[in-house]
Amino acid sequence: MKIKELIDVKLLKFLIVGVINTIVGAGTMFLLYNLAHCNYWLSSSCNYIVGGICSYFLNKYFTFKNHKKSFGQIIKFVVLLVICYLIAYVLAKYFIYRIFSSQSVKIKDNIAMLTGEFLYLAMNYLGQRLVVFKNKE
Repeated sequence: MKIKELIDVKLLKFLIVGVINTIVGAGTMFLLYNLAHCNYWLSSSCNYIVGGICSYFLNKYFTFKNHKKSFGQIIKFVVLLVICYLIAYVLAKYFIYRIFSSQSVKIKDNIAMLTGEFLYLAMNYLGQRLVVFKNKE
C-alpha cells in the first residue's frame, strides 16, 4: 500500500475517533498521575485500557466499517495495543529522560507521556488499518 492510499477519509475518521479516545484515555492518564498520584506505568497503561475499548468499537464500525465477527480480530487488536504501547512509552521515556535530564521527574514523565501519545498514534493507525481491520478489496 502506498503512502498516498493511507491518507484518505479513513485517516480523517481515525483522527476523529482519536480525539474522542484522547479526551477519555489521556484525561484518565493525567488525572491518575497528577491527582491520584499513581505512577507513570499505571497511569499510562490505564489510558490504553480505557481508550482501547472505546477505540476498538469506534474504529471497527465507524472508521474501517468492518463488521466481521472474529475473536482473532480482537486478539490482533489487543496485541497491537500492547506492542504499540510498549514501544511508544519505553522509547518516549528513554529519550525524554535524556533530553530533559535537568528537569524534575514530574516534568519529564508528563513530557514522556505526551510524546508517547504521538508515537502510539502513528503506529496504532498503521497497525489497525493494515493488519487488524484490513478489508480484502
